[in-house]
Formats: sequence, structure tokens, C-alpha cells
Amino acid sequence: MVLKTTAALRAARHINRLTRPSYSPLFFRTISTTQKTPASLATERVSSQHVPAPHTPPPQPPNFSKEFTFGAYQTTGTATVNTIRYPKFQSLEAERAFRKLHHAAALRWLGYQGYNNEGAGGHVTVRDAILPDHFWINPHGKSFSWMRPEDLVLMGPDGDIVDGQGGNMHSVNPAGWVIHSAVHEARPDVIAAVHCHSIPSKAFSSLGCRLEPINQDACRFYNDHGMYSGFGGIAFKADEGKHIAAALGNTKGVILQNHGHLTVGKTVDAAAFLFGAMDRCIQAQLLADAACAGRGTSTVKVAHEEAEYTRNVYNDEMAYIMFQSGFEDVVRASNGEFPLHVQGEIPRE
Repeated sequence: MVLKTTAALRAARHINRLTRPSYSPLFFRTISTTQKTPASLATERVSSQHVPAPHTPPPQPPNFSKEFTFGAYQTTGTATVNTIRYPKFQSLEAERAFRKLHHAAALRWLGYQGYNNEGAGGHVTVRDAILPDHFWINPHGKSFSWMRPEDLVLMGPDGDIVDGQGGNMHSVNPAGWVIHSAVHEARPDVIAAVHCHSIPSKAFSSLGCRLEPINQDACRFYNDHGMYSGFGGIAFKADEGKHIAAALGNTKGVILQNHGHLTVGKTVDAAAFLFGAMDRCIQAQLLADAACAGRGTSTVKVAHEEAEYTRNVYNDEMAYIMFQSGFEDVVRASNGEFPLHVQGEIPRE
């Protein structure tokens, strides 16, 4: 290592000063050329002190009692804003085809999310558009991830598999029939029901409690999901299905103690989305509760008024909208096997 002499260091500093970028003092602050008097200096000192801004009240929260409706968008021009709405149909046959397409797509989406790992322990049902006391269900032994509309099985109100309606003549999980037939009978407004055995749900259901409003997404289920506190074994008995339907009540989902959870919707899109959303909220609560146990604290809950407002925004129509990205994923992954639309489907303005 070569040591620089004192003269060399002075020369280097001089060169550095000459080559350093030269900034005007105005770059940093404004210099007044007016000669300052003691009075002006005093005034300057006062004016330079921080003066708090006038107090302004905090913004008022929105009116949480108001109704929220999708599709009511305003524009500044004449262009039409495209919205996602449940379509109309030229015929009941077209609506049946639409429901079956989205039914199969929902099953594939559930398979992609990892809900296909329990063998027969999962089923999705959709009320038929032509025979409203019948519903479609996934067959035994068919992977969710490869489900097609033609694989679906049509079941009548007596539990028989129906021929002559384009359904697959294949056996189904009897527990699926027991649970879902009771739900569809008790809830005429329900078009679809989804039930699977996820790991978070199986863990959470053993705690015997409901979801808490610990985040925005959990507010979707605030005072809008039930708790079935019993467990009658594998649901082969009709009473077990009736108990589950009773615990569901008029809500969008139910925790099944020592079992899992179930969600319903006015479309299979909504029911499938809600199932995944509820499962993720369950997982979030398990994580939050575990963290709080380690820290000796408790979770912060969303206040009642805000939680109710958020739940009302997260209505069934929004759940349908939220699933459409998942539906597109399934359609594009099918490499042309699944269409985006069915014949006779009329987009809603």
C-alpha cells in the first residue's frame, strides 16, 4: 500500500473542490438580498415557527345502514360501463346447460385449490333449472379436477338417480345426498351447496366456535353463518342432514363440528367462492388465535356497525362476481374443452 504525502493529500482535496458540482445557494434555500433589521429578524423568527393548522373534524364514517347495489355505475360520457351480472337465458334448457357448465367448473376450481384430497369426502350440488325439486351432484370416484358437465348426476326428490335428462348414470356418495337434499328442501332460495373436508376447517370445527370479525373478509360471515354443535357420524341417516340444514338456517354457511363446513348460494359460482373464502377466514383465525396465545393478547375485532355494513356489501351477487376470475382460469386451462358461454345465454345489461 502506498502512503500519500501531506502535500499530495492537500492537492487531492483542492482538485476535489474544483471538480465538485457547484450548486447555487438558491438550490437549498432562498437568500434575501435585503438588509435585515432587528425588527425584521424578530418577525422572521416568529413566522418561521410551526403554527398548527386549524382543527378539522375527522371524516365521518359512511352511513352503514344504506343499501348497496351493484351495477349502478355513473359515467361522465356516453360510453357504457360493462358489468358482471348473472345472465338471462332464451330457454330453461339453456339455463340448465349454464348451471351444469359452471357446476363442473366450480368442481375443477375446488380441485385446483386442493379440496380433492379426501376421496369421496366432498360434494357440490346444483338445483336443476327445469326440475327444481331435482339437483345435480358429482359422481363417486371422479376427480374434481377433471369434472365435465356430462359427468354430473341428476337426483330426484326420493334419492333416485334420474335417467333421460342427460345425466351420468353413476353412483354417488350417499352422505352427499343426505346432507344436500335436506339443505335444498329447507332452503328453496338455495341453488347450490358446497361441502368439502379441508384441513383448516377440520381443525377449526373441533373448537366448537364461529368465525369472528377479525378482518374485512371475515365480516362477510358476520352473524351470517351457523354452528352445528352435534356430530352424528358419517351422514348416512336422514336426521343428520336435517340437523345440518337447521343449523344453517337462513345463513350463507355453517361450521360442522368435528367435520368441516358447508356454504350455499343462489348460484354455484357464489357457493364455491364462499366455500373458499370461508376456509381462508378459518385459516386466518387459527393463525391469529395461535399468535395471540403466544403473546398473551387477543385479536382486535371489527365493530358491529362496520361489520354489518361490510357483510351487506359482500352479498350473493358479489360472491358470483368474485368467482368469475376462477371460472376464467378453469376455462382457459381446459384448452377449449369448456366454453366461456353456453348457447342461449343472454348477457344482462
